[in-house]
Amino acid sequence: MEQVARGEAALKAQDYPEAIKQFTAALTQSPSSPIYYISRSKAYQRLSPPDHENALVDAENAVIFARQRAKRELIVQAQLRRAIALFGLERYADGNFVLDIVKRMDPKEKTLSIWSKKFSDRLGALPEGDEKRVVHVSEVPDREPPKEAVPNPSTARNGSLAPKTASALVDKEVVQTPASKIRHEWYQNAENVYFTLFAKGVPKDKAAIEVTSNSISISFPLQTSSTYDLSLEPLWALVDASKSTYSILSTKIEIILKKASPGQKWASLESTGPAAQLAIEPSVGIGGGKSEEKTNEKASVDETKTKTATAPAYPTSSRTGPKDWDKFASDMKDDDEGGDEVNAFFKKLYAGASDDTKRAMMKSYQESNGTALSTNWAEVGSGPVKVHPPDGMVAKKWDE
Repeated sequence: MEQVARGEAALKAQDYPEAIKQFTAALTQSPSSPIYYISRSKAYQRLSPPDHENALVDAENAVIFARQRAKRELIVQAQLRRAIALFGLERYADGNFVLDIVKRMDPKEKTLSIWSKKFSDRLGALPEGDEKRVVHVSEVPDREPPKEAVPNPSTARNGSLAPKTASALVDKEVVQTPASKIRHEWYQNAENVYFTLFAKGVPKDKAAIEVTSNSISISFPLQTSSTYDLSLEPLWALVDASKSTYSILSTKIEIILKKASPGQKWASLESTGPAAQLAIEPSVGIGGGKSEEKTNEKASVDETKTKTATAPAYPTSSRTGPKDWDKFASDMKDDDEGGDEVNAFFKKLYAGASDDTKRAMMKSYQESNGTALSTNWAEVGSGPVKVHPPDGMVAKKWDE
């Protein structure tokens, strides 16, 4: 259909009012097409500012017509657009209810975890008794299906367009990383935070990347006719969105976030509280090394003091209880001329021992993986010597 082709072209050009106009024309000829309603709903949501009211109307119409056709995949897409529109309208309980429908019909929907967290955060912040906590919708929208393409495209608000995709259609020839294998990582320096999303085949003309002072939002269509959405909010600290940049490459998306407070060291990419309320002192170690060097030096001294103050008492099968071998080695200092004191002590102990004592020492040390040492062959020779890890530690095999 010519109008659909023009609508898709407008979506690629991020001309959302024109896309709405063309899909409305297409719906005039096919007023019961759920996919046209889904596409137009997305276009309404991509307007700046978004038109969530009309986006919700189209999403609910899409649900009705998708159910009439018994198209499970289209029902899932339509219900997801419905949930997102309700989120934009701050109807959090309603949107969460609809999202549960999506979860029940398609538990593997890739954006479920993201939107579940968003709804959970918003509902958790609402006071008890708030009207937004009450569910007012049902699984099937309570409305009569339209007989013509409504609303009129003139109701779409014009304005600057958000750089987001409005189509879930992807060129099938593009080799794309499956959503389950998409991963991301980050690192930082004194001025910037560098974020990388490893995903092949991201369509540059359809990807939507938005950076605000305390959040990152990435969205692009997948070959499975769904949309990959990643939202990180709030960030650990505020960034300068006007000086932040991004680039879409063949194998990844790179975002460079300009720190609002240069020199501030981020402990993680996201925070559990609002970024604006974080009060983290800038790490001098990023911009200059003297203060950090002093800090590290002090930590090293404190660590040394702690270690020397509490010498370890290694496990043993001796009836006299655990022994502080470091102390024994120190007592033997006068008997050893240079070299490692502890090693010299054990050499003398082993050299002057009887054959049974030597066998006991070797067997207990080897079978306990070096955690016990016994000189009593009558005790050690009766069975395997168990591993006795130091207090607070757990013995594990190398392959565990």
